[in-house]
Amino acid sequence: MRLPFKKNSSLLTFILFLHVLLLNGQHKIPQIQIEKGQSSIDFIEAKIDSIIAVLTLEEKVALTHAQSKFSSKGIARLGIPEVWMSDGPHGVREEISWDAWSEAGWTNDAVTAFPALTCLAASFNPELSRDYGFSLGEEARYREKDILLGPGVNIYRTPMNGRNFEYMGEDPFLASTMVVPYIKGVQENGVAACVKHFALNNQEHWRDKINVEVSDRALYEIYLPAFKAAVQKGNVWSIMGAYNKFRGQYTTHHKILNKILKTDWGFDGVLVSDWGSGHNTKEAALYGLDIEMGTGTDGLGIGADDHYEYYYLAKPFLKAIKNGELSEDLVDDKVRRILRLIYRTSLNSNRSLGKLNNKEHHEVAKKVATEGIVLLKNEDNFFPIKDKKGLKIAVIGENATRNMTRGGGSSQLKPLFEISPLKGLETRYKNATIIHTMGYESGASAYDKTLPATLNQDSLYVKAIEVAKKADIVLFIGGLNKSHHQDSEGDDREVFALPYGQERLINGINEVNKNVGFLLVTGNAVAMPWISKTKGILQTWYLGSMAGHAIADVVSGDVNPSGKLPFSFPKKLTDNAAHSFGEISYPGDGVNQYYKEDILVGYRWFDTKKIVPQFAFGYGLSYSDFKISNIKIDKEKYRINDKIKVTLDVSNKGGRPGSEVVQVYIGKHKSKVKRALKELKGFSKVYLDKGDKINTIITIDVAQLAYYNTKISDWSVEKGTYYIYVGNASNNIVKKIKFVLF
Repeated sequence: MRLPFKKNSSLLTFILFLHVLLLNGQHKIPQIQIEKGQSSIDFIEAKIDSIIAVLTLEEKVALTHAQSKFSSKGIARLGIPEVWMSDGPHGVREEISWDAWSEAGWTNDAVTAFPALTCLAASFNPELSRDYGFSLGEEARYREKDILLGPGVNIYRTPMNGRNFEYMGEDPFLASTMVVPYIKGVQENGVAACVKHFALNNQEHWRDKINVEVSDRALYEIYLPAFKAAVQKGNVWSIMGAYNKFRGQYTTHHKILNKILKTDWGFDGVLVSDWGSGHNTKEAALYGLDIEMGTGTDGLGIGADDHYEYYYLAKPFLKAIKNGELSEDLVDDKVRRILRLIYRTSLNSNRSLGKLNNKEHHEVAKKVATEGIVLLKNEDNFFPIKDKKGLKIAVIGENATRNMTRGGGSSQLKPLFEISPLKGLETRYKNATIIHTMGYESGASAYDKTLPATLNQDSLYVKAIEVAKKADIVLFIGGLNKSHHQDSEGDDREVFALPYGQERLINGINEVNKNVGFLLVTGNAVAMPWISKTKGILQTWYLGSMAGHAIADVVSGDVNPSGKLPFSFPKKLTDNAAHSFGEISYPGDGVNQYYKEDILVGYRWFDTKKIVPQFAFGYGLSYSDFKISNIKIDKEKYRINDKIKVTLDVSNKGGRPGSEVVQVYIGKHKSKVKRALKELKGFSKVYLDKGDKINTIITIDVAQLAYYNTKISDWSVEKGTYYIYVGNASNNIVKKIKFVLF
C-alpha cells in the first residue's frame, strides 16, 4: 500500500516538518537518518519502529482506545497527535460534545450535505464517485478530521434494513466498482476513509446481538468483495468493525479480521470498532481490533470518572500484558498501524488545507443527485413537465418540505442549507402556478424513538383532495423519512408499505385527478399497490443540500434522467430472497439467523427463481430512446488468463442528449455448483448527444468468473460453456452470446 508522499521534494518537506517538531522542546520524536536509496515508505516504517522502541507500555495502550466520543489519545511528550474521527458517509457530522451525544453548539461546523450512497450507486458513474469522495474529503480536512467514518458497503439483503440508504446496493460488483474511487478521492486530502461495517451487518434489528450463519460461498462472493476491493484496489487506511456476531463471535474482534482482512488481503491500516461493538479484552487483543471507540461512555456501570480507562483495550489490556496473559507484541502491532495512520493523515506534509461549502462541492452534490435519480415509470410521457403559463401544479406530500438531513442516526448532518423539493420546483417554474399542501404529517425525526404527528390527519387529507381537484397536474412527494423505523440507524422498518396513510391519500387523489406523478423519497424499495394510480414515478433518494434543484432539473427536463436502480424492487416482501424463507432467515429468532438464500441475493434470486420484480436491478428509464446494437465478443474461446472484450454500439434515437448505462452479465451454463443465472461483471455509462452513435468496449477479466470453492477454501474458475448477457437492466437483455472457457 502506498503512503501519500512523493519520493523527492515531498520527502524533503516531510523531513523538515519533523525537524520543526523536534525543535519544540516537548516534542521528541526519535530521529533517524534516511539511508541512500531508501524509499519514503521504508523511511516512515523505520521511523515508526523507532517511536515504538521509546514508548512506554502505558503509552502504547493509551493509543488503542478512545479519549472522547470521537477522538483517541496522542503522546504529548513525543509530539504524536490525537486521532480525530467524524461521521459520516455523505457529509461531515456536526461537532459532538466531548463526552455526550449532544451537539457541541459550534457555529462554524455547517457543511455540504451530499446525496446518500444509494443515490451515488444509482449513478453507475465511478468517475463521479471519485469527485464525490474528493469533495467530501476536502470538507473533512477543513474540519480537521483524520478519519471519515464511511463509506458503507454492506449489501442490500432486505428492503426492511433501516440503514440501506447508507450503502451501495445489492450487487457486490457494483459496490466494489463504486467504492474504490470514493476512497481514493477522500484520501487524496490526507483524510482516511473508513469502510464499514466489516462484516455481515445487513440489518439494524437486533444488530448488537444477532449471530449470522452464512455459507463461505455467500460470504466470499456476496458480502466481502466490496471490502476486498476497498483494501486491494482502494488502499483504504481504516475499516470499521460491525456489531453483529458471525458464527458465534463478535465481528469487531473476530478471527476473520486477522485471517482474511490483515493476512490474506494485506490490509495494513487500522481496524476501528463501531461505537460500543467491543465486548472482550482478550478477543480484542488477539483478533484484530486496533482502536476501541464508544464502549460504555456511561462509565461501564462502575461510576468511574475517567471511564475511557476501563475500556477493554485500556486498563484491562494493560493489566493482561503486565501479567503475562497477553504478549506486548499484540499492542505493538496495533500501535504500528495507528502510527502509520497518523503519518498518512495529520503528519502528512502533503495534506491539503481543505475546503468547506464551496461552489464546486455544491455542484458535485447536485450532479450526483441528478445522475442518481431514477425514472421508474413514465406513462404518456408524463415527465418532463413544461413550465407554461396557466398550468396549475399541486405539490402534495410532507416530503416536499421535510428536512431530510436531520435524523437517521450517525448520518445526521448540519448542512449550511438544504433546498427542499418544493423550493426547487418553485424556483424553476416561473410561469406555472404551484400550490402546496402537506396531505399527511409524521412526527419529527428522533433516534431510537417515534414521535407523534401534531396535526389532524383527516384535515390534511381533505385539504389535499380539494387542492388536487383544482390542479392540472399533481406531484405527490412522499415515501419514507429519517425517523425511527423508517430509513434510520438503530432498527429496521416495520412495514413494507408506505407509512402515514400515503396509500389512502394517493387513491383519494386519483379519484379526483388522473394526472399524478410520484416523487418517491426513500433509501429503500416500498410496496406499490398504488402504482396504477400514477402516471409517472421518480425515485429521488435522499439528495442532500441540492435536493430541490436536482429534482426540479429532472422534472422539468433540464436534465435527462440516467440513474439505474442499485437494488431490486419486489412486488411483495416474500418475493425478496431473505424473506422467502421465513423469520429464521430474517430477522432471525433473536439469537441466530440463517442466510438461507445463500448466494442468491437481489436480482440473482429473481432471475434464478423466475420471479418478476416490480422494478429490476439496473432498471431506469430516460427521456431519450437508446439502442444497443452490434454486440460482439473478440473470441469464441478463452483461457483463464485472458480478457473478454465486449464491443457494442450505443445510439441515441431520442430528441435530447442523455446517458445510457450498458450492463454486461455473465452466467455459467450447466455449472457443477449452484450459481445464479447471471451476474454483473461490467458496465459503462455512455453520454450521447441526440442522434449520436458511439462504439463502446467493456473488458472483463476471465478470472472474474471464479466461484469460491469450499473444498479448497479458494477461488476456482470452472471450464465449460458460458453466456454473456448485454442490456440496460438485469431483466432487459438485448443479446445473449455463448463462449467457451477451456
